[in-house]
Amino acid sequence: MKINKEIRQLSRKMLQASFTDGQLDPGRIASLVDSLLAKNPRHYVDILKNYKRLLRLELEKRRATIETANEVDPAIRSEIVANLKKKYGNDLATEFHVDSQLLGGMRIRVGSDVWDGSVRNRLERLQHEL
Repeated sequence: MKINKEIRQLSRKMLQASFTDGQLDPGRIASLVDSLLAKNPRHYVDILKNYKRLLRLELEKRRATIETANEVDPAIRSEIVANLKKKYGNDLATEFHVDSQLLGGMRIRVGSDVWDGSVRNRLERLQHEL
């Protein structure tokens, strides 16, 4: 899908208008989509597709996935969550998963940000250097 400047601007404005007190508001999202459909502007389907993509990216920014090689102590979990919320905001949802393939350490993914401190990643980097 080729997105021109007008489509990009309109979908960004819709995204900005989708927030209430710093949080995505489902009611506002529905009313914005309804009003766009009622106006039926040129390229409205492309505007809606780009708006949907922007909403998906915004939702991904508000969800953290923490993968560890072993089960993590609750005190360490709460410290990790507190640090992530300090960086990304209090509305961040977190999920912990155990992945034995990491061998040790952890991998944290928030939206497109990835911090990989796993032993497996270090071994792979070392293998590429040699």
